[in-house]
Amino acid sequence: MIATFTFLTKRRGGLLTVIALILVLTIFGVLVSETFGTASNALNILEQSTPLALVSLGQTLVIITGGIDLSVGSMISLASVLLSGITNGDPLMMVVALATIMGAGILVGLINAGASIYLRVHPLVVTLGMGAILQGLTLLYTQTPIGKMPKGFSQLAYGKVLGLPIGAVVTIAAFVLTAIFLRKVPLGRYIYATGDDATGAQLMGLPRHKVLFLAYGFCGLMASIAAIFLVARLGSGQPYTGQNFTLTSITPVVVGGTLLSGGRGGVMGTLMGVYMVSLLNNLLNFLSLSTHFQLIVQGLIVIIAVSVYVENKRKV
Repeated sequence: MIATFTFLTKRRGGLLTVIALILVLTIFGVLVSETFGTASNALNILEQSTPLALVSLGQTLVIITGGIDLSVGSMISLASVLLSGITNGDPLMMVVALATIMGAGILVGLINAGASIYLRVHPLVVTLGMGAILQGLTLLYTQTPIGKMPKGFSQLAYGKVLGLPIGAVVTIAAFVLTAIFLRKVPLGRYIYATGDDATGAQLMGLPRHKVLFLAYGFCGLMASIAAIFLVARLGSGQPYTGQNFTLTSITPVVVGGTLLSGGRGGVMGTLMGVYMVSLLNNLLNFLSLSTHFQLIVQGLIVIIAVSVYVENKRKV
């Protein structure tokens, strides 16, 4: 029994830790407020966590390859204003707007990967620069909330399927399919191999470039889809709506056990990390603490989580 627990802790330490934190936060929340533990509040947390979950899913694949994408926040902002600006209340323009932002997300991801591969610039620098470019394009397009969405579009954010928020259903489906891809499809397994030893993977003939294009393209796509749910919640595109997602998309990934050095981790740990962060923010709201304090807490969580995993790696 002890040997089994030790094995699980080593292999699934991040996942087990974040589940334990969720339980602790839940118990504390119930003690603080009677309404915290209600079913309606639980559904509210699931509903609000959708954009973070989707962008963190894309970020997970990038980090497993040993990279990082610091352009996701700006991509969300740009996709948000383009979606509402192009649509502007006209249902007939929805398909054009959705195709535009998802295509833009994929394109930005491919450019990030290509610049990193062929210019041999670290992804941190490439995506940081891309983030500045995208935010600049966003502000050139508009500096204030723009456009509006067709009637009923808000149902994407607030509607339910079988009693669960639509966003939660989409999130769970996306995570399950991605987990299957990573574990069962050869190209998915190559993502781990690339992150574990990029040079070795290339010498073995694994398609490293294809892996990076896939991971960053998928990350850009997830950022644009996250923007769709944000616009559904807010009713219009706002030029700074993605500002905080760059940090918050990394937090669940690290807390969920994915190493920033790459090669180890998984999307289910990230999903639990998303719910832990969302639960924490919800609890801080019940304690009447500002969103600025929430950012401070998330920053501390990232620092502590990385420190713990680095220390554990040294002991191995």
